[in-house]
Amino acid sequence: MNAAAPALAAAALIPLLAVPALAQEKTQKPPLHGSHWMAITGKPLAATAGARMFERGGNAVDAACAMLAATSTMWDVLSWGGETQALIYNPKTGRIIAVNGLGVAPTGATPDFFRGKGLEGPPEDGPLAAVTPGTPGALIEMLAEYGTLALADVLAPSIELADGYAIDAETADDIEFEKAKLKQWRYSKAVMLPHLGEAREAPAAGEIFRQPDLAATLRKLVEAEAAALAAGKSRKQALAAAYDRFYRGDIAQEFVRGAREEGALLTASDLANWRVKFEEPRHTSYRGIDVYKLDHWTQGPVMLQALNVLENFDLRSMGYNSANYIHTVYQAMNLAFADRDFYYGDPDFPPVEPIQGLLSKDYAKSRAASISPAAANDPAIGPGDPYPFQGGTNPFADLLKKRTAAASPAFDAARFAAVTDPDAGSFYRGTTSVIAADTDGWLVSITPSGAWIPAVIAGRTGIGMSQRAQQFVIDPEVNPYNVIEPGKRPRVTLTPSLAFRDGKPWLAFAVQGGDTQDQNLLQFFLNIVEFGMTPQQAAEAPNITSYQMRDSFFPHERFPGRITLNDAVPDWIRRDLRARGYAMEFRSRTSGPINAVMIDHAHGTFWGASSNHGEDYGIAW
Repeated sequence: MNAAAPALAAAALIPLLAVPALAQEKTQKPPLHGSHWMAITGKPLAATAGARMFERGGNAVDAACAMLAATSTMWDVLSWGGETQALIYNPKTGRIIAVNGLGVAPTGATPDFFRGKGLEGPPEDGPLAAVTPGTPGALIEMLAEYGTLALADVLAPSIELADGYAIDAETADDIEFEKAKLKQWRYSKAVMLPHLGEAREAPAAGEIFRQPDLAATLRKLVEAEAAALAAGKSRKQALAAAYDRFYRGDIAQEFVRGAREEGALLTASDLANWRVKFEEPRHTSYRGIDVYKLDHWTQGPVMLQALNVLENFDLRSMGYNSANYIHTVYQAMNLAFADRDFYYGDPDFPPVEPIQGLLSKDYAKSRAASISPAAANDPAIGPGDPYPFQGGTNPFADLLKKRTAAASPAFDAARFAAVTDPDAGSFYRGTTSVIAADTDGWLVSITPSGAWIPAVIAGRTGIGMSQRAQQFVIDPEVNPYNVIEPGKRPRVTLTPSLAFRDGKPWLAFAVQGGDTQDQNLLQFFLNIVEFGMTPQQAAEAPNITSYQMRDSFFPHERFPGRITLNDAVPDWIRRDLRARGYAMEFRSRTSGPINAVMIDHAHGTFWGASSNHGEDYGIAW
């Protein structure tokens, strides 16, 4: 365990925001406090895996990698064949590193291929939804570059879990719910349904769930590392040997064989040619606080755009969750998401996305001018034109006009109920989050996802394949920057976050869920910055949810004017919003689940938060 607890205070960083009015207000979960380290993620057992790394003397990156591995092994709405996106603050260099561990479309994945099969795009699950696996490579590369422990140490908890662990009710019930799909795929059925032919074919809650093929795969990675070290290779070279065994060795061969047996397009060269990328993050400043996100191959800049718009309003004077506040935040989010739906995509493929214009403060001011805090809801919000704000001309002006002129879809109450079901609906689809911090200054925010239940397990690897290809489009009129082609990364919803005050690290936060992620994170951030909440209060506080954007997941619907509010919203605010044209639904928990760590530099300690919405859990010392 890191023993330099006083170092954080000695760094003389900025203090925790004052929380005078709400400081003593109770939360359903207690705030998490620690002075040495903090590990928070989607399952208690996975948080324990992170804590074990700290106890071995590892840093926050080691702990985050162990939690990533454990959540993937536990199918915490993701698994090993999915994708990993991260922001890491390196206190040794003072830099933030953006980790791009997103897979790419396989060979043969073209619009014509899907049209030829009578599809409107890649399906929501099954072998044709797969992109190359990114999580194993991202984990190994993060560990090699910024961790301190061996892969054997970091994977030890996950190997134990794969050998057999007492499965939680949430995952067990997900398997039972999806068993009809899982039965289509030979290896998924063998792993997931140990009681075939019985009334309940999935494991029961508390039953020992065994994944021998996955355990063998993880042991092969550790064996590759050990063999390289025995041959005199360095730590990084040994980790590279494990990486190569997964993407170019016998694991890759079996993964591709099993994937193609089920009908996937993935090839050996797709895996061999894929690479993790370390990038520069995108950022904006909101009232003097610097907020960092991944680039526009994610939806992360949506939050930055919304903050730029909202900076033009006095939100604090409106009052927390007043009708004017809800309306203004809702409209700002929709403006940003409309731009996401048309302009975001893989920056490595032409055309080049107009990100400078999208993040321009002047562009935000022009977009903010369309919002009147007391006005009616605008269901016709569409993308703007950021090109003049970066000195360019929009190459898709004609497509933009078509989007602007398009009529809003007719409301389908049955479809709305289906896609907004928190347990199964596409707006809330998938993902977990991983947050870690230590007294040496490392700060990590990860939003891994993909290969959730129901996933196609590829051969005898035990590894589920990602379903991320469904976030591509095949029609340029929908988004000319996100049209599928081999080797391209889809525009994803995954969006870890870091915030700095006075140039110093302050807050790491992330959340699960599809198109709701940056909606929840935006409101969490505003709760702290504008209304002085503690992280736990902000994580539990009532949020709103808009469905006006194009759903990133199949069947890609949108519902202008529809809004989810918390049950606690009083009648007078409901009446006000109804008069403005909002169609409201209500839920008891609307906050995430959000996970976060805030650095309390005045005391040399951490404040942790884990929302009361889900099974997310934190451990600290």
